[in-house]
Amino acid sequence: MDHLSVGGIVLLAIAALLAGGINAVAGGGSLITFPTLLALGFPPITANVTNTVGLVPGYLGGIAGYRKELKGQRGNVRMLLPAAFAGALLGAVILLTTSSQVFRILIPFLILGASLLLIAQPAIQKRLARLHPETGEAIVSEHNIASFVGVFIAAIYGGYFGGVLGVILLAMLGITMTEHLQRLNALKSVLQFSINIVAVVIFAIWGPVQWGVVAMMTPLTLAGGWLGSHYGRRLHPTLLRRAVGIYGIVCAAILAVTIR
Repeated sequence: MDHLSVGGIVLLAIAALLAGGINAVAGGGSLITFPTLLALGFPPITANVTNTVGLVPGYLGGIAGYRKELKGQRGNVRMLLPAAFAGALLGAVILLTTSSQVFRILIPFLILGASLLLIAQPAIQKRLARLHPETGEAIVSEHNIASFVGVFIAAIYGGYFGGVLGVILLAMLGITMTEHLQRLNALKSVLQFSINIVAVVIFAIWGPVQWGVVAMMTPLTLAGGWLGSHYGRRLHPTLLRRAVGIYGIVCAAILAVTIR
């Protein structure tokens, strides 16, 4: 925080507020704050771990919003949490123990992939809705191995980078589980929060977290989430996803040319 100008602090505050609101309405808020931290001069790994820690409290709102849909899913949560924890731990360790130059090279591709997934999210959800009609029936457990592996793979990505993790988790759950979409969304919210909590613990102990930035981001992302949940219905989620996705693609293109 010490090296930030007043303008930089204001820019980061706006980005954090927007990210909280975007996550509440459509998802993809990290595609706003992560490039902002890079633009303000933070090293890539520092920006990534600080962004993860700063945004994680906002995911609690998603869990609270799906309380009804989480009823009867205790077995699924117990089954998949070990995969979420193990994958997140592995992804976070890979991030902190491999060359920072590798992460620099991957950044444009990670942001580009996350942006394209965000834009494709409505199509993914429509496909999953056709696969899993709104029957309200309880999930059966014959798919344990496939679901476990899918969540483990998604969690590795979440621990390493995490942008648009929710889309990846929802796709993995939709492919491997028999349940209607809102209950899958509820389960996804719990797993996403769990993955980020593991990453936060690892980063807090061993990562170069900028705690001053986190202290500023956290209340703003929470405020943005509250505003988004209350007033975001006036916005069209698909259009918002496309706008954020296009912004991410532009950032990826700029970073591919400028980052060293």
